[in-house]
Amino acid sequence: MAWTPAIALDRISRDRKAVVKLGARQIALFEANGAIYACNNRCPHEGYPLREGTLDGCVLTCNWHNWKFDLRDGTNLLGGDRLRTYPTRIAEGRVWVDLSDPPAAEREAAALANLRDAFDDHAYDRMARELARLIKIGSDPLRAVAAAILWSHDRLEFGTTHAYPAAAGWLALYARRNEPEARLISLVEAVGHMAWDVLREPVRLFTSEERPFDPAAFLGAVEAEDEVAAVALLRGALAQGLRFADLERVLTAAALRHYADFGHSLIYVVHTGHLIERLGPEVEAPLLLALTRSLVYAYREDRIPEFRRYAAVLADWPPGDWGEADEGDSEAARPKPADFFGRSINEAMRTALEHAAAGAAPEALFRALIGANALNLLRYDTRYQERTDGPVADNVGWLSFTHGITFANAVREQCRKYPEFWPQGLLQMACFAGRNAGYTDPEVALEAWRVEDLAAFDAACLDRIFDHGERDYIFSAHLLKTYLAAREEVEAGLPPEIETVLMAAVNRYFRSPLKHKHTRRTAHQALRFVALED
Repeated sequence: MAWTPAIALDRISRDRKAVVKLGARQIALFEANGAIYACNNRCPHEGYPLREGTLDGCVLTCNWHNWKFDLRDGTNLLGGDRLRTYPTRIAEGRVWVDLSDPPAAEREAAALANLRDAFDDHAYDRMARELARLIKIGSDPLRAVAAAILWSHDRLEFGTTHAYPAAAGWLALYARRNEPEARLISLVEAVGHMAWDVLREPVRLFTSEERPFDPAAFLGAVEAEDEVAAVALLRGALAQGLRFADLERVLTAAALRHYADFGHSLIYVVHTGHLIERLGPEVEAPLLLALTRSLVYAYREDRIPEFRRYAAVLADWPPGDWGEADEGDSEAARPKPADFFGRSINEAMRTALEHAAAGAAPEALFRALIGANALNLLRYDTRYQERTDGPVADNVGWLSFTHGITFANAVREQCRKYPEFWPQGLLQMACFAGRNAGYTDPEVALEAWRVEDLAAFDAACLDRIFDHGERDYIFSAHLLKTYLAAREEVEAGLPPEIETVLMAAVNRYFRSPLKHKHTRRTAHQALRFVALED
């Protein structure tokens, strides 16, 4: 123990409370029920002085926001964070305070327990403080992110959400930055998004059944939307010692079997792998369970009229070794973004098929399609987010366009690993290009948004990301993921003219207003919908 003399006993007996500075600490002392209690003078909520609080027995109330604490052990009785208290003793006519810190393991366990309490309430500022405490004591704060995955994975009704890919992005920034504030932002944004997505959500248990893993059976269970069978097969795979790296091919196949969930399924596969790589085996089973649930319940958008030709076009895709195709010398083998820009969904798919049949290499076709999707993002017609009298089908916003880039990023990563999936990936990129083409404004000029200094642009984007000011995590997640996807594509290698368009598109997106809530449009569409009911 580190007993330190604090104050003369007669002084505290006179006022029943006092503040002393012991080293760098402000310690508040109170006499209650015949005993002397010591605590941090700063309220753990916002730092106001507890010396000015109200004492009722052993209950201390901070008068600023009514947080209440039991001075005997620091328990928070109304509010949030616990209060740091210190043992006291009386000797030689003085009050002595033990300022020694509990063992690091005990402090870490307390911070994680308090983080869990804040997580369940989505108390953002409290989560930030507990994460800061973990950093202060030298604990690995990534353990808190792993814990948040354990706390959330079985409370996501339909499995993986944007929270997990966003966490992968935030942790990528965490690894690159050394500034304390940027690192803490990365952690609290990752944990906070998970907390928000499961706020007041019950646990939805996964089956505990195990079945011997078979890839075809797993794909069949996902296709049949049979969660029990798919999860049982996944559990069987894990019991057999298989890991994400062993399952990644079949998970990619399941994600690309349909134009699934507007591309989210493939994005989720990629970022599940990134999180497992960064956080380790502790999160592998929880993340794979959530991913499997999301694959089972993903929308199959190739079944709706506008994408219905997808299966037929894919069936006509020329056979061949897509991992080693040569770009060739013919003009047809060198597709360009302009070949796709402004085309309808069916036209874009047909154009992709024609280039493939003419011998275009998958990488060449990929570059043309990401270029077309970048041009769409650059030219998004923002009048659609301002319009209040349109049909539901025209509820198209910035995020619809950013998906074309984040999906392309996932296609490149997975199809370079597993070249047999290039046809699905490329054709679905064509679906993005065609779907968004009708919501663009040809008057948007590239020169108005051209990025001249890439380093300065990176700094500005990161400043925006780290102080995004977005109320809803969905918007900050898309800023983060779009920026990272675009930069990864530039680093992977793009022709200069396509890189220029992509960076200009991200520039316009980052500098444009995002409409978060559509009150009049929602009312207009609800009234129209109800008027047509029988």
